[in-house]
Amino acid sequence: MNIEQYLSDAVSAAIKELYGYDLPVEQKALQKTKKEFRGHLTLVVFPFLKASKKSPEQTAQETGFYLREHFPDLVADFNVIKGFLNITIAGRLWIRSLNAIHGCRDYGFVGATPSSPLIMIEYSSPNTNKPLHLGHIRNNLLGYSLSEIMKANGYNVVKTNIVNDRGIHICKSMLAWQKWGNGATPESTGRKGDHLVGDFYVLFDKHYKAELRELLAAGLGEQEAESKSLLMAETREMLRRWEAGDDEVRALWRMMNSWVYAGFNETYRRLGVNFDKIYYESETYLEGKKTVLEGLSRGVFYRRDDGSVWADLTADGLDEKLLLRSDGTSVYMTQDVGTAKLRFDDYPVNKMIYVVGNEQNYHFQALSILLDKLGFEFGKGLVHFSYGMVELPEGKMKSREGTVVDADDLMDEMISTARDISGELGKLDGLTQQESDEIIRIIGLGSLKYFILKVDPRKNMTFNPKESIDFNGNTGSFIQYTYARIRSVLRKASVSGDASLSGTAFVSEENMASETASVSEEALVSENTFVSEKVAVSENASVSGKEEAIIQLLTEYPSIVKEAGVAYSPSCIANYIYELVREYNQFYHDYSILREENEDVRRLRLILSENVARIIRSGMSLLGIEMPDRM
Repeated sequence: MNIEQYLSDAVSAAIKELYGYDLPVEQKALQKTKKEFRGHLTLVVFPFLKASKKSPEQTAQETGFYLREHFPDLVADFNVIKGFLNITIAGRLWIRSLNAIHGCRDYGFVGATPSSPLIMIEYSSPNTNKPLHLGHIRNNLLGYSLSEIMKANGYNVVKTNIVNDRGIHICKSMLAWQKWGNGATPESTGRKGDHLVGDFYVLFDKHYKAELRELLAAGLGEQEAESKSLLMAETREMLRRWEAGDDEVRALWRMMNSWVYAGFNETYRRLGVNFDKIYYESETYLEGKKTVLEGLSRGVFYRRDDGSVWADLTADGLDEKLLLRSDGTSVYMTQDVGTAKLRFDDYPVNKMIYVVGNEQNYHFQALSILLDKLGFEFGKGLVHFSYGMVELPEGKMKSREGTVVDADDLMDEMISTARDISGELGKLDGLTQQESDEIIRIIGLGSLKYFILKVDPRKNMTFNPKESIDFNGNTGSFIQYTYARIRSVLRKASVSGDASLSGTAFVSEENMASETASVSEEALVSENTFVSEKVAVSENASVSGKEEAIIQLLTEYPSIVKEAGVAYSPSCIANYIYELVREYNQFYHDYSILREENEDVRRLRLILSENVARIIRSGMSLLGIEMPDRM
């Protein structure tokens, strides 16, 4: 049941009866009462003072008295602070709300149908000249979480990736392997394929800088030195040969890319992200060139004297944009035009969302305008989910200098840190080695994901591995520990055959878990959970203010899921779950659950605990975070 809607309707009736005024929807908005005041929901009365022709305080008092007298099953009490009417909801209604939540299997989610709008979300977009790094982690986590959130809001979603597998940067790694690789392979070196190729990218930069230093020492200026670089000339020639379909260059390219793809797949699996469709720039750039040349023939674009093709976007508030170089080779924009066209050929997409860092804001402004100029209806509707950069406490990372933190290394460090901290606190005492290893993995990766996703995606952030694993703060490990604590309480109640839960219809925990959960049976006790169609809380049970506060938070979950979808912000989910967990921990500290003597109250607290656990697990699944049943 929707208490806020019920109260909103009651407020409309009150204002109509008291002042003869039909209250517009926008004027009866309710807000959660601030913690420093008594009450659950607050009504601002200023919008209808013209109708009441009375002071804010008197209008609020009259409205409060009317609600309490005519809706006693809804309004238990009220108080007035100036023009704010703070309303206390009757405890019986909170119990009804808890029972309604308890009986709703997909609480908070809107189911999609075949006719629901289709959203395509692009994320990851790696280059095949280096492994995934910390910046890619934020991108992948945001993209995957956004996909899950949009599914929860009733959309059909296609998760897609564009692999940048061609271009000058790819040729740098290839040329370095050719010159200094000595036939090295992942098997011969023991290096993960993407890391091995990344080593050659760094090696190219090392030799290139040494060459530039020699040229500068010979008296050349910086720009002249760069233009005289033999390494860069060889790299450009390799790119030209690649685009011409040279057999030798293409064979080297396929071999090195195969190493990288094997490495990427392992990293994606560990990170818990996946894709429905992967596009490759080596395939889409041709479509882009074709589309650009068609636009050139129609006068949408123009060719300069050197043969390069450009778009004039000055009338749109931007500048002129290069689409094809003078030698006919493509740029990123060409590829993105082609990829967009192929995607809309493949799927009946209603909206396209690109998860790309904010340094590409201009690029996507231009892409939207270019697609529109080319006559594609989807051009104006594309969404650039622009997020801030992620750095380490030491500062920015640089791929070419080899100062980037690789995603694999960071995940290893997070798991190692989780092991050390959990061991110091004795969190894993009594578990087998296999159980301990799996829970440590869940804690380490969960802490990494939560620390990144709790931040507003539009903001730059600094990631500190040690700060992210803290069992007493706004962290994934704190939330996971609370969840495990609740599961422990429910197990004890189940083992003891608690009479307050007799007749419970047990349902598999796995049915409620995220489709992407991959937690082992050894780490989780997944046989039972208290999702009951028979057992409900008695409306005669005494409910405390703290319990009411938790139930009120539970009732907000559907609106939080909706807000996260509208704002494209997983942080809405993360920070809501933290608030719920914090409230529950205060309740757990102050109230007995299993030792409560009153059967109705004990049932209330067990069912409240079960539904807090359900919402925690549900919300964290939207963030791609697994939950351990034991810690």
